[in-house]
Amino acid sequence: MAINININFSRVKKLPVKLQVLIVAIPCLVLLALFIFLVLLPKHKEIRTLDARIAKLNQEIAGSEAMVKRLDVLIEENKMLKTKLAKLKEQLPEEKEVSELLRQTSELGLQSGLEILLWRPEAKKTSPDYLYVEIPVKVEVLTGYHNLGVFFSHISRLPRLVNISGIELRVKEKKGAGEGDITAAFTARTFASVSPEELSRMKAAEPVKDPKGQGASKGQAAPEKK
Repeated sequence: MAINININFSRVKKLPVKLQVLIVAIPCLVLLALFIFLVLLPKHKEIRTLDARIAKLNQEIAGSEAMVKRLDVLIEENKMLKTKLAKLKEQLPEEKEVSELLRQTSELGLQSGLEILLWRPEAKKTSPDYLYVEIPVKVEVLTGYHNLGVFFSHISRLPRLVNISGIELRVKEKKGAGEGDITAAFTARTFASVSPEELSRMKAAEPVKDPKGQGASKGQAAPEKK
């Protein structure tokens, strides 16, 4: 369908100036409106959409960069914790290694000039959370003040953890010149980590409570009330 636009310019020239300006301006306004609605507004909407996507991508990039930096920090912290754990494992041996540690402690006593009168291992105690086992040994020695201090100094430098507590000193009767002997009684406690097998065994033997609050060992039924 063809549109035949035939404008008689001679007649237009005879019209008032304001009307001539209006006739010329109307097509321009129509074209401008078409440009705004068909071109400018869609482009502006597309620009806003792209700006929003770019802002979101920038946020994601910033978050990823922060995560990468945090990852480096976490890797470094993990290395430090592994090193600390290795040192703690050195101080807290497995229970099967405790006998060797006690033997070293006894030898240190002899090397320090102690006469061991009593060396009696006591019943071991497991921590409530099953993290470690405490192994106490009652010790009584005959020695001098200086030798006892040397022994305690050697104990403090052991890589494994040995705690000395409950020290009781009794002065022996001094004979002649020089340092008198003393009898020292104390408890030497060492600690051992609980192996997974031992942990499973202890938990299996742990008493369980029935619904009425009475204790019963696992694998055993609580006594019935008659």
